[in-house]
Amino acid sequence: MKKKQVLIDLERLRYPNSGIANVFKNLALGFSNLPILNNIDISLYGPKEAIETLGTKFAIKQRKPLHKFRPFSTFKYDLLHTSHQLSSYFHQKRIGQKKVVTLHDLNFIHEDVSTKKEKKGLKRVEKNIRNADVIVCISEFAKQDLINNLNLFRFCKKPEIKVIYNGIKFPDTTFNYDLGEYQYLKNKKYILNIGVIFPKKNQLSLVKMLPFIEEDLVLVYSSEIPAYLKEIQDEIERLGMQDRVHFCNNITEEEKWALIQNCESMCHPSIAEGFGIPPIEAMSFGKPVFLSDRTSLPEVGGDVAFYFENFETNYMVSTYKNGMEEFYKNELVFKAKLLERAAKFDFSVMTKNYLSVYESLLF
Repeated sequence: MKKKQVLIDLERLRYPNSGIANVFKNLALGFSNLPILNNIDISLYGPKEAIETLGTKFAIKQRKPLHKFRPFSTFKYDLLHTSHQLSSYFHQKRIGQKKVVTLHDLNFIHEDVSTKKEKKGLKRVEKNIRNADVIVCISEFAKQDLINNLNLFRFCKKPEIKVIYNGIKFPDTTFNYDLGEYQYLKNKKYILNIGVIFPKKNQLSLVKMLPFIEEDLVLVYSSEIPAYLKEIQDEIERLGMQDRVHFCNNITEEEKWALIQNCESMCHPSIAEGFGIPPIEAMSFGKPVFLSDRTSLPEVGGDVAFYFENFETNYMVSTYKNGMEEFYKNELVFKAKLLERAAKFDFSVMTKNYLSVYESLLF
């Protein structure tokens, strides 16, 4: 039997610190780790140098800026996999070709954006999903959100909608990771938050807790909305907490693992979230995690996370202190549960689930 040709979109590797880049890097590594790919040849589309660093055995198709206007020819491929719902690539497919699109969220529908911006977002999503055979949502929440809003999109045919949780390539948690330029945090007790500094990530609520807890706050971020960053900085100054909030921008992979390894806890009080990778990374180190009870986060934390049901400061402080007390009361048992929960999101599980989708479409 002639091998089926699959093209996976890795163009987000242009932004190596983004969540989508990490997920699809892990997917490529997961496929590369499989001893046998029955009757399937995989090619990876994206920035050549970034893909080469993965060290996979797959052919690389170089992404070029002009492909936004003169699309890369995908004619030879039997299946296209688009990595996110706002992609500028792989909008067309030939007769008989199959298409999988990973949908991370439809957050812009629920955010306070202009009508013009919402229409632009809807148009971009529709370009990607209108001819999809399978839409893979990264959480049950994202799936239900899509189903509730299907009427906003036009489809060539009704797609199948599945859920595959994002997968993480966990580090060796017994290794002593180097904090690099953040060595000064080595002996500090701190709450860690990792993500973009956007209003939906709600870091401001963590700043407001600081006068009532002993831990410092470390905010790791790869991008920001300047107005929200200023709002956070103004609140820090108003509370006199300049020495207790530490901003870490565009950190290395090792610095990230070191910051998780040395933190007291991970707090992720997001108002809107498609999935939530940082809390899983923290769980893999046996760190207690505090999440909002909104959107997809309860799917991530299950019954081993502590939840903020609202963002009133006194309530959050009480939830945090009670949670930490409960964690340390039975630390070994709690850590074992956290590790077990994290293992459900191993990248090998994600890879096998995507392979099953490919095979169901191709054979």
